[in-house]
Amino acid sequence: MSTLAHWLQSFEFLWPWMLALLPLPWLIKPWLIKPWLKPSVERQLALMAPILRQRLIAIQNRSSLQLTPKLRERLPLLFVLMWLMLILAAMRPVWFLTPTPFESSGRDMILSVDLSGSMEKPDMIVNGRPVDRLSALKSVVDDFIEQRQGDRMGLIVFGTQAFLVSPLTYDLTSIQQLLAETQIGMAGNNTAIGDSIALTIKHLQQLNQAQKNKAVLVLLTDGSNNAGAIEPLDAAKKAAEMQLVIHTIAFGSVQATRGLPGGQQLSSNEIDLETLQQIAEITGGEAFVAAQTDQLLGIYQRINELEATDFTLNQYRARSELYTWPLALALFFSMLLSWQRIQQGKRYD
Repeated sequence: MSTLAHWLQSFEFLWPWMLALLPLPWLIKPWLIKPWLKPSVERQLALMAPILRQRLIAIQNRSSLQLTPKLRERLPLLFVLMWLMLILAAMRPVWFLTPTPFESSGRDMILSVDLSGSMEKPDMIVNGRPVDRLSALKSVVDDFIEQRQGDRMGLIVFGTQAFLVSPLTYDLTSIQQLLAETQIGMAGNNTAIGDSIALTIKHLQQLNQAQKNKAVLVLLTDGSNNAGAIEPLDAAKKAAEMQLVIHTIAFGSVQATRGLPGGQQLSSNEIDLETLQQIAEITGGEAFVAAQTDQLLGIYQRINELEATDFTLNQYRARSELYTWPLALALFFSMLLSWQRIQQGKRYD
């Protein structure tokens, strides 16, 4: 009994409503074919050779003896079987394989990476050898992306300008590949922090993210904002309005810039810790500082814990389409029906 129950659960029709077409031939035959295709009454006598006339009369007599009026109204058995197989195929029978669970947290996360010229400094250590800051970042973020299975992730790079490298996607492998292909200076040698935040906001708005999913931006930079059209704090305020949480990471030498007279800021590759701290506070995120690769690794682990959510368990059921079998039988019955009609025609010759 359990085997039968399992079989019934695995077998299903995707389009069961196609069964409503089953009586169609029986409805069409009396109501459509008879009234509209009934031959007209011949008012004139046709000119016909006597021999041909006798032959047609003989054929008509034989057919009237073979088929009674009731039999003429019936559809051939082979046609009925063919029609049943066509309906069965149209209902799309499928065989579901063992359900496969997958997890989804519904979290949208965008990584924003600084590619300015200062990221080229070889002051980081990876596997005991010195590397530039971008290489150290890639070695850490690659594992971080791997741990975010079930999330949608996007990638933004910024320098003098900000660019959306990948929109939000569940294909985390492509995010890893695109990050691995980034190069220092490809977005310019300056640092447009505000523009990177604004670009994130624009992308989320285009996706019509009405806070259905909680969105998070992880922004990493090793400098201060010295390019772009948008001020970082103005962009942070807009992000707070749409509930975009921003975690900031200061990566590299940590010496805060000081304001100059007239409200100007010092144009330097030194990190503006104060601005990064304010961005995080405005949006409800956290500000981190990493001077070495191991510290950066710990920060991303911390972000992974902060943005962990209860996974929603979904069921993906791989299936095998079975419509080809009844369709093949319908073709077979149609061939038999054609052969039968041909044989009946030969008998009248």
